[in-house]
Amino acid sequence: MEEKKSYKVYKIVMIIVLTAYITFMITTIVGYNYLIKDDGKLLLLNTSSNEEDIATKLSKYKTIIDEYYLWDVDEAKLEEGAIKGYIEGLDDPYTEYISKEEMQEYMQDTMGNYVGIGIYMVLDNESGKIRVLAPMKNSPAEEAGLKSGDIILEIDGESYTADEMSNMSNKIKGEEGTKVKLKILRGTETLEFEIERRNIKVNPVEGKVLENNIGYIQFSSFDETTAEDFKAKYQELESMRNNIINNRFKK
Repeated sequence: MEEKKSYKVYKIVMIIVLTAYITFMITTIVGYNYLIKDDGKLLLLNTSSNEEDIATKLSKYKTIIDEYYLWDVDEAKLEEGAIKGYIEGLDDPYTEYISKEEMQEYMQDTMGNYVGIGIYMVLDNESGKIRVLAPMKNSPAEEAGLKSGDIILEIDGESYTADEMSNMSNKIKGEEGTKVKLKILRGTETLEFEIERRNIKVNPVEGKVLENNIGYIQFSSFDETTAEDFKAKYQELESMRNNIINNRFKK
């Protein structure tokens, strides 16, 4: 009697499992071919067709989403994702789609001033984290002791992956005078830093007078103020050179 009861329960369980599997297969097929209602009929759409342009295909995706998706849809987010995915399909490391928000951040970081700690960051494929490419000269990061090659593990106790560089960058930035905590992996050693945020001048033009009164001017890249900064630095070095020459003649 007990064996028959167990066998009956086993059959019920197997029926449930088979039903779930069949439902999954049907859903997968429908998801692949996309069924759309039209005048009470079901139309079978094969998305693998090469005869339709991208706009037509996306329109059909939108029809499915409008019909069956249960939650609110952020149309702007879908549009951004579609464009980004389309460009990424080129598989070209030098071609990239940048959204309006990302462009504003990029312009801020490369064309002027911002409040942060002053570091250049890159993706580290080996660790899947963000690596410090270099601290900016005379920046809070350099003064605190951050070095090229440091792997950033956490920002204010939160962990970030290589795909979250934008979020990490925003987390490091903040109000001038406030502090941010970084957990760093340097080789096999884990270090912690608390760094005060300051106003950072991006791409400063630097210069000095070398031997034989040779003026040396250095700038890491160009931005909208580079020409003016170069002119000011040139005039500063020229004034220093003239002072040196005048002092020699006085002697």
